[in-house]
Amino acid sequence: MAHSFKWKGYVMKKLQVLGPGCPRCTKLAEVVDKAARELGIEYRLEKVTDIRDITNFGVMMTPALVVDGTVKVVGKVPSPDEIKKMLA
Repeated sequence: MAHSFKWKGYVMKKLQVLGPGCPRCTKLAEVVDKAARELGIEYRLEKVTDIRDITNFGVMMTPALVVDGTVKVVGKVPSPDEIKKMLA
């Protein structure tokens, strides 16, 4: 089920970085933000830090990236180009 949001005729992607706030989690959030801005997409970036919320996604290792409700990355920080492919 997609969790994209329609806003003024645009589809806004919901991007969630899962993790307790560790340096790799922060880095993933920065890389995701950069990749989304470079693509010029409409998006909302949310940091999910509560362990219960993280495990509800079935994620046991962080950082993780969720795009529109689908887990795309677990346990690593991909390059901006890899993230762009996930967002396109």
